[in-house]
Amino acid sequence: MSLAQRSTQTNDSSSSFIPAAVESLTMQSNALASVAENLGEELDDAVKLILSCKGRVIVSGMGKSGIVGKKIAATFASTGTPSFYVHPGEAIHGDLGMITADDLIVLISYSGETEEIVKLMPSLKYFGNRIIGIVGSSDTTLGNQADVVLRVDIEREVCPNNLAPTTSALAIMALGDALAVCLIKARDFKPSDFAQFHPGGMLGRRLLSRVGDVMITDNLPLIGPKETVREAIFCMTSGRLGLAIIVKDNQLQGILTDGDLRRALIMDPTMMDKPVQEFMTPVPVTISANSMVSDAEILMRKYKIRALIVTDARESGDDAVCGLLEIFADN
Repeated sequence: MSLAQRSTQTNDSSSSFIPAAVESLTMQSNALASVAENLGEELDDAVKLILSCKGRVIVSGMGKSGIVGKKIAATFASTGTPSFYVHPGEAIHGDLGMITADDLIVLISYSGETEEIVKLMPSLKYFGNRIIGIVGSSDTTLGNQADVVLRVDIEREVCPNNLAPTTSALAIMALGDALAVCLIKARDFKPSDFAQFHPGGMLGRRLLSRVGDVMITDNLPLIGPKETVREAIFCMTSGRLGLAIIVKDNQLQGILTDGDLRRALIMDPTMMDKPVQEFMTPVPVTISANSMVSDAEILMRKYKIRALIVTDARESGDDAVCGLLEIFADN
């Protein structure tokens, strides 16, 4: 019987696969915890070896290990450790020319006996490259020849047949992330450093842009402190931001939000014709136009607000309103 026929025969639309998924996730979670518990001095040795590398960290692996290796190399490269991936099969057919004696090599093979990896090691030894091996067992060809061995020994793959690289691939990827985190801390890698390698997309916008570059400046919902709450509501409605900025001679006096209105209505049903200054928040959270957008988002999350008043002392005073910043939607 073919695979397609077996799939049709065993598929029961009334059954749920959630228990199998939960079991899979639980087994993998336990496997990661086991890898963490078994970490020893070899991790420190690996980190020190990477930090002392004068060249690049070159990662290589075959099959699923290669896919994981590409991710590890990409994470290293984006967090301050120059790194790239080399396919082991291509390496022994000419791509060894990419590697210099100053480079550090990370070889990934759960079995420790992957043919292409084993064939690669004599050349690397000849060049004088230091090798970090990521393996399932130290007593393997890769485990015996690597300068530092990181073990990701797992009880079994989560694959029901214990064949497809599932849990082992996850464990290797997690270990790669752990190495990256150690290196980030060792290098004191800051968000400003991270931004240099991520100029594109929403992430780059958040890390590199200043508030003044992205704030709203047109049709700001501005109103004077002597205006009535009724007029403030018209202002808020036209601004479509759920708030009104209270200013006098362009100097910030306070802010009136939807929340302020609801609380005020409970306290004083006759508030509509009273001055807005009686109900505004007199010391709103603000940010300078010269601040980074990433700092603005930290403020927004801290105070649980969706918009920030932007001030600029160069306009006409320390509290001169020059714009409004709305929080970015996560992409």
